[in-house]
Amino acid sequence: METRSERDSLGSMGVPAEAYYGIFTERAKRNFRISGIKAEREFIRALALIKKAAAAANTGLGLLDKRMGEAIIAASGEVAGGKWDGQFPLDVFQAGAGTPFNMNCNEVIANLAIEKLGGRKGDYSVVHPNNHVNMAQSSNDVIPTAIRISTLFSLQPLLSEIGKLAGRFRKKAEEYKDVVKTGRTHLEDAVPIRFGQVFNSYAKALDDCARRIKAAEDSLLQLGIGGTAVGTGINTHPRFKQLVVAKLSEYAGFKFSVAADSVLATWSASAFLEASNSLRLLAAEVVKICNDLMLLNSGPKTAIAEIMLPEVEPGSSIMPGKVNPSVPECAIMVCYQVLGNDYAVAEAAKSGQMELNVMTPLIGFDLLWSIKLMTNVLGMLDEFCVRGLTVDAERSQQLLEKGLSLVTALNPYIGYEVAAEVVKIALRDNKPLPQVILESKILEEKDMKKILDAKAMTEPGLVDRQLQQKVQNSENFKQFKQSLLKP
Repeated sequence: METRSERDSLGSMGVPAEAYYGIFTERAKRNFRISGIKAEREFIRALALIKKAAAAANTGLGLLDKRMGEAIIAASGEVAGGKWDGQFPLDVFQAGAGTPFNMNCNEVIANLAIEKLGGRKGDYSVVHPNNHVNMAQSSNDVIPTAIRISTLFSLQPLLSEIGKLAGRFRKKAEEYKDVVKTGRTHLEDAVPIRFGQVFNSYAKALDDCARRIKAAEDSLLQLGIGGTAVGTGINTHPRFKQLVVAKLSEYAGFKFSVAADSVLATWSASAFLEASNSLRLLAAEVVKICNDLMLLNSGPKTAIAEIMLPEVEPGSSIMPGKVNPSVPECAIMVCYQVLGNDYAVAEAAKSGQMELNVMTPLIGFDLLWSIKLMTNVLGMLDEFCVRGLTVDAERSQQLLEKGLSLVTALNPYIGYEVAAEVVKIALRDNKPLPQVILESKILEEKDMKKILDAKAMTEPGLVDRQLQQKVQNSENFKQFKQSLLKP
């Protein structure tokens, strides 16, 4: 492989002749061969936009030669657009504070700008990675700013997928709004609930997650760029912060503001932790929803089977015809990974020392990975699971009639103790609840049907006081109740 020689404070080293990165990137590439995972596209885009904004600000302030500034701006635009992603070879696990990431971007943009000005790659007398591309910047303010911007870029598709899945559940709620099923608490039969209510609750849970994510975005919009090494702004023009943030707002399409305290913005990872927490909450809700879908789908002959999930693949290598809830299973695995990522972000967020948190590469990687995972998994759930979900109304009615939880509606009329005895008899004699009620003669059939209207039980309602008095004054009820007192 043909190389060119570059020199830094540690000495000389060969760099691939055709590479637009330089010696700093080459050293980091050799040092940190850990995961094989490279930076996300949105992170590279954010880094390049920072370089573009800084060059525009410094050129406007007269600190950067106009011709050189325009070359850096043009090169940064190409990098931001994805043309040179192959020139970013570094592992996401690398030196603290992300200095290799920052220098990788500086070197690529410098060499692109050099060629635009008629020079040859590696001739940093034309455009220098540190002196010109990195002017008025430090890895310590660039990398946290890049994480903020790339997170905001990445959250937009995620919010879209959350909205789609929530909308899908609302459609299912409308489709099955009148289908009543047995509610279940502690995995035991409970009072009735409508599928419309169940699916609407899933949609609302997702809406709440979107709201929390949007709240986290507010903190990410406050940028510490211009704070340089420790947040004090050394080596920057007094107007640089305002100008670079204004340019970033223009280039990235967000309404950024200068951080109120750039020293705090340099060492604090609280904004990233807030965003990660919102993803953790989303993952937790999705796990619960997927568990519900799998339980409701369970069977199909020996368990609940009140809903049917789409068949996406054969479920067994040994049992013919078996079909598993593969999509929810995958979704839960992904959510557990996101929960683990959040733990890593939390540990990294509290690991800052003095004026810097050097764990930003880990924070950025886990945060962006979690967003990507959740974006993809919600799309999968929508397309291959919820969209084709159907409710078996007949099965739901069968299980409802077999259950004993309907007796709860009798409490205001016959009291808890008598109702409990009715359930006991039904279980002991293996009889349906209505049969036991009619055989005990504590209610007339028409009154029983009115009280045990399953759909009416799925919403608040007033006790029929006349009926209550009628039941409690009847001789049959009094005798049945009296029989409970006998030893």
